[in-house]
Amino acid sequence: MNRAIRRLSLACLVMFVVLMLNVNYLQVFRVNTLANEAGNSRVFDQQFTFQRGEIVAAGGPGKQVVIAESRPVKGGTYQRYYPSGYVYAPVTGYDSIYGSTSPFGTTGIEHAENKLLSGTAPSLAVHNLIGLITGKSRVGATVYLTISPAAQQAAYQALSAFGKPAAAVAIDPRTGAILAMASVPTFNPNAYATSSSVELNKIDLRYRHDPSQPLLNRAINATFPPGSSFKIVTSSTAFSTGKVANPSATIPAPQFYTPPGTNHAITNDGDAPCGNGNPQIIFAFTVSCNTAFGKLGVTVGAAPLYQYANLYGFNDPNLTIPLPVSPSAYPQENDPAFRALSAIGQLNDAVTPLQEAMMAATVADGGTLMRPYLVSEVQAPDLSVIERTQPTVLRQVLSRQVATYLQTMMLSVTQNPAGTAYFTVGPTVTSIQIAGKTGTAQHGNTGGLDDAVFTCFAPYGSPQIAVGVIVKGGGFGADAAAPIALAIIRAYLGIAH
Repeated sequence: MNRAIRRLSLACLVMFVVLMLNVNYLQVFRVNTLANEAGNSRVFDQQFTFQRGEIVAAGGPGKQVVIAESRPVKGGTYQRYYPSGYVYAPVTGYDSIYGSTSPFGTTGIEHAENKLLSGTAPSLAVHNLIGLITGKSRVGATVYLTISPAAQQAAYQALSAFGKPAAAVAIDPRTGAILAMASVPTFNPNAYATSSSVELNKIDLRYRHDPSQPLLNRAINATFPPGSSFKIVTSSTAFSTGKVANPSATIPAPQFYTPPGTNHAITNDGDAPCGNGNPQIIFAFTVSCNTAFGKLGVTVGAAPLYQYANLYGFNDPNLTIPLPVSPSAYPQENDPAFRALSAIGQLNDAVTPLQEAMMAATVADGGTLMRPYLVSEVQAPDLSVIERTQPTVLRQVLSRQVATYLQTMMLSVTQNPAGTAYFTVGPTVTSIQIAGKTGTAQHGNTGGLDDAVFTCFAPYGSPQIAVGVIVKGGGFGADAAAPIALAIIRAYLGIAH
């Protein structure tokens, strides 16, 4: 063999080896990456030939409701359909033709549980193999949620009726199961189920440029000042650190309180006095005295207040339900002038409605914060259970004794005629004993109206539901947010007006 032929043979051998290595690399190491490429036309077309699994609202008493399903259309393909799209949009999200690889392909549960719903999860491999052998096409798993259809419908209707940007979350304090998660303005996920990419882009652009932000899930991804509802955390810190002995103990509550290091005084609503200036803490909590709790925040100290805020769930960037939750914020305020404001839920404090519900749920469950979750169970196409969520403790926030103190004080807010929520959720309005805390949070971007906040649990003595409601620009928490919480509680407990 002459030298030229030998060189050519060696070059061909090298290229053949490189080709074989590349083929094996693509088929073994990059198979999943390539399958998930947005531009993969084979996978793009193939996704419509399989029936995506259902999403079912299955929490609470009463009938289960299918809230997302795939319906057969012409050509032997399937199209996603949301029977009550607007109501459940913050929960389901949407599934579009671009799938989970696109920035606007899937959201919500559709995104978080995409592999199970699409049938591509490893736990469904055996079911897919059996289907292949028997000639049946792939079917996704059914995802059952903790959402109560009654509570979700009530939350959506009550929030929508108020006509302001708002959100509500309801939790079972005993388990952490999320019973309702509603946000308004909302959107129609059916609009994203179109098979036309031109139409989808047009719809998506319209929603994303809508100033009312209908795609924003305010329940878990928007934060608001908590206002006086943060006094739950301030009181918890005072009791737990021994700065205040019990609800009957007295605390200083001047009519005007000027914290150290500033000339700006904190005042109560309407510049009113707080009792005799040295009231029991339960009275200051019941009528929501800012001066009392501003001064108490300075007394308990920066580190303990920050510690208990974190125990309740603030500043946690890793919380998922399994949807990612934006962290609520409570910065450690070492300056007493700033800390006085943060202790009454102002300054840089920021909460999600989920965080508000978690605060009430913690108190209701004797100081134990359960991990919030949305997915209760996942079933394979043959109805076998492949996943089931077991309630887990997130952390112990309060001792049972301190939790009892907070329960007593929150009940006084609604049952004492002087309480801030007495006339909206008290005994003159409902037979349900609701324990709660109002918040009216100053906010500079609401046209002069404050944000309305209410967090509560019910029934008192045997809590089954905890609710957090925030209405942007709603005004007083008792007037705007509390009636929404009451509607959710009534619906969940099956109690008529």
